[in-house]
Parts: sequence; structure tokens; C-alpha cells
Amino acid sequence: MAVERIFKDEASEEKGERARLASFVGAMAIADLVKTTLGPKGMDKILQSTGRGHTVTVTNDGATILKSLHIDNAAAKVLVDISKVQDDEVGDGTTSVVVLAGELLREAEKLVASKIHPMTIISGYRMAAECARNALLQKVVDNKADSEKFKSDLMKIAMTTLSSKILSQDKEHFAQLAVDAVMRLKGSTNLEAIQIIKKPGGSLKDSFLDEGFILDKKIGLGQPKRIENAKILVANTAMDTDKVKIYGARVRVDSMSKVAEIEGAEKEKMREKVQKIIAHGINCFVNRQLIYNFPEELFADAGILAIEHADFDGIERLALVTGGEIASTFDNPESVKLGHCKLIEEIMIGEDKLIHFSGVELGQACTIVLRGASHHVLDEAERSLHDALCVLSQTVNDSRVLLGGGWPEMIMAKEVDELARKTPGKKSHAIEAFSRALSAIPTIIADNAGLDSAELIAKLRAEHHKEGCTAGIDVISGAVGDMAERGISESFKVKQAVLLSATEAAEMILRVDEIITCAPRKREDRM
Repeated sequence: MAVERIFKDEASEEKGERARLASFVGAMAIADLVKTTLGPKGMDKILQSTGRGHTVTVTNDGATILKSLHIDNAAAKVLVDISKVQDDEVGDGTTSVVVLAGELLREAEKLVASKIHPMTIISGYRMAAECARNALLQKVVDNKADSEKFKSDLMKIAMTTLSSKILSQDKEHFAQLAVDAVMRLKGSTNLEAIQIIKKPGGSLKDSFLDEGFILDKKIGLGQPKRIENAKILVANTAMDTDKVKIYGARVRVDSMSKVAEIEGAEKEKMREKVQKIIAHGINCFVNRQLIYNFPEELFADAGILAIEHADFDGIERLALVTGGEIASTFDNPESVKLGHCKLIEEIMIGEDKLIHFSGVELGQACTIVLRGASHHVLDEAERSLHDALCVLSQTVNDSRVLLGGGWPEMIMAKEVDELARKTPGKKSHAIEAFSRALSAIPTIIADNAGLDSAELIAKLRAEHHKEGCTAGIDVISGAVGDMAERGISESFKVKQAVLLSATEAAEMILRVDEIITCAPRKREDRM
């Protein structure tokens, strides 16, 4: 027992088999958790937080589900991380990546049980992943040159992405919104310029895309409601010092008239500041902080529209979109870049008034206004739309497209299987296992739709042995269908990211042979 005393009390270690088992079980549990959200018939999860107010999130997005889980198991955390990275990198495929990694581990567990060394499995997986990627590269379609075709590709990809989300009922409508928004970006993947505003009320069908920029604010009192050819100064400065704040300041005076003098001086200071701002020759002033009545009055007299309390996102985006800069000092007007737009006016959405900037400098900017029954619906709609926007903006840059519906997985599985037959030695078992893990994705898509997956996958495999086959699982009719006809496409970039991240994550978990948990810190008694 003398050896055991290396670690502090209560620190535990798991060695060899037990460690591997713990990590496999954890990873597979996570994969099983999100695997029911995969595919067009995938179900949603309700996540209820234990914090204040018990906020409820209803979501289908793998990354969102996993982000909200507090997980103790080390291997499961690796999977949560890859889904986060997938979300940041390409935006969609967050569920697939976890499911694939889980399946790879499930297969690896069987191999380890039959006495194949983890390193052998890993090198087999490496070869298989390379082979699968090349198989996809051969089958890729690129319609960059033909803009009409490319646009229809984008529409298909958007519809495929949205079909597993809450928006699947109106997916044509939303796919159109997403494609229009991304086409305006002209190839930049900066989704900042696309603003999403959520307004409860109406139904999801009432959502629309508006060129220009909408600021979620009301126009102040007694100010022009409509300005053409606006010159906008975006600022972050305090406009609330026209009264003496009695609380914070200690001023010793011998009579009230002195206080009045001080207040007068404050007012003068404010007036000078406003004068400086007006001297920029602007007719719209947007501030991030409060504007008190006095300066607001001065602005109104000068015929300048003053908007206060524009939140930070709003103001950064507004500066970006109108081509201005955020200013905080106003002494030298020539060095401040003003923003421009053709028209500022007040619009109504539901019962809220918003300010609409149209004809902005940055033609790429647009705003998507989502309507929906409740906040939960809107949040989920925003997440789904965000997925679609990410995928589309990636596809615009890397215009290679694949068919969807389990077709790419079957193509990869077939190639990988052939590689396994050619490879001598124990590695071939690992390569074969990789192909089984790949065909698990179409299996799960079929299972979620309540179809007979074993039957369908067998049919699908047979179809794929013919040349130039486009068969995949058609969940709607519940049979093997032609994916090219159904217009189900996916972006190559997403598939590649899924394949590579899942393999790397599985590899990382496979390498584990010992888990050391450090001792929990003791809480000292405060009494």
C-alpha cells in the first residue's frame, strides 16, 4: 500500500481497462443522447436550467444541447468540444460529428475486446479517414461557374440543413431568405452584416428579409421621423451631465444661488459638447449611452435625430454597415468618419416601433426579421437559421457540393471497405470498423424516422455497388430514393469537417489508458 500514497487523499485513478471502459461508455452515452436529433425526422430536446427562472430551451442543434450539459466524464467532454468547434467552424453537422465519433468508439471497443492494440486501431482509422475523404473528393460537384445552377445548389443545401430543424415546414421560405442574405455578402463569411431580429407575434411564415439595417429602438420625442441622405455620427459618450448629480458630488456652497450657478456651468458644458457634435454637419446622432432631456432638446432644435441607448451589438454593427466609425471625442470633426445612408425612417413590426436605415454604404448588410409564436420558437428558429447561414457562407467560398441523405456516408463506406480488403494485417479490422461506423449515420437517420433501418441500409449498399449511383434514404416516402431528384444536397466542407474532427476525437479518446481525478478542494468552515 506504500505505493498508493503518491496521490493526495481522495484523488482517484483508473487504470487500463477500467479507464478505457469509462471513456468509451461516456462518449457513447453522449452520442446516444444527441443521436435522436439527427435527420429530417429527428426530435428536439428540452433543456431546463436549474438557475434562476428555470429557463427552458427547446432545441435540435447538437452543439446547443451539448453546451448546456454539465458533464463529469472526461471523454464526453472531448465530444462536447468537437461539436463546439464544428459549430464555430462550419455551423452545421454538430450532431453528425458527435454521432460519428461515438460510433467509431463503439466499433473500437469491440476491437479492443478482441485484443487489437489501440495504436493499430488508430493507424487503421487514419488510413480509412484519408481514403474516405478521397472518395468524397472524386464525387464532388462544383457549379461555381454557372450562377443559376450554383444558386439552386445553395437553395438545396439550405433546404437540407433546415429540414432537420423547426423551420422544416416553411423551409422553402427560409431557404430563400438565407440564400438571399448570403448572396448579398458576396463571398465574405462575415455573418456580422446579417442581423437577425426576433419579434414575438405572427407566425414563422411572416418572417422577412429587409435590405438595410434595423435598429431596435424608438425615435425620441419631437424629433424628425424621417431623414433622407442621412449623415450619421455613431458615438459612445456620456450625454447625461446637464444637472449636478447631488449624490456623488460634495460641493460646499453658502447659498442656493451658487448651486444654480454650478448647474448653469454644467449646462453650458453640455451645450458646448452638443455644439461640437452638431458642427460635424450631421443629421443623425446615435449614442450608446443615455441622452438627457436637455441635449435631446438641443438636437431636436437643430433638426438632428438623436437615438440613445443603442446596445453595443447594434452600434458596432451600425458603424460597420454605414461605413462610419465609433467616436468618443468631438474636438476635430475632420478626422471622424461619418456613416451614410439614403433614408432613415420609423417602421412598425407587430406593435413595436423600430428604426430602419435603408440604402446603406455596405451593400452587403441586411436584416432578417423573425416572427413566431413565442420566445422559445424564435430562439430555435434563430439557431436553425444561423446554421443555414453558416453553411451557405462556407459553400459560397468553397463551392463543392455533395448529395445528402446518407449518400456521402455510403460512398465513403464502400471505398473504405474496399481498402480494408486490400490491406493486410490487423489494421484491416480497424478499417472495416470505420466503414461500419460510417454506415451507422444513414442507419440512425432511418431509425429516427421509424423505418426498418437494417432492410434499408442493405438495399442502399446494394444500390451503391452500381456505378454513378445517387441513392440515399428518402425519409418522407420511407424507402431508398434518388437524392439528385429530391434535391437533397450538402456542402462538401461540412462533411469533410465532420469526418476529420470525428476521427481525431475518437483517436484521442482511444489513446487514453489512465484517468486521474484530482482530489476535491476542501471547504474550510467559515464559522
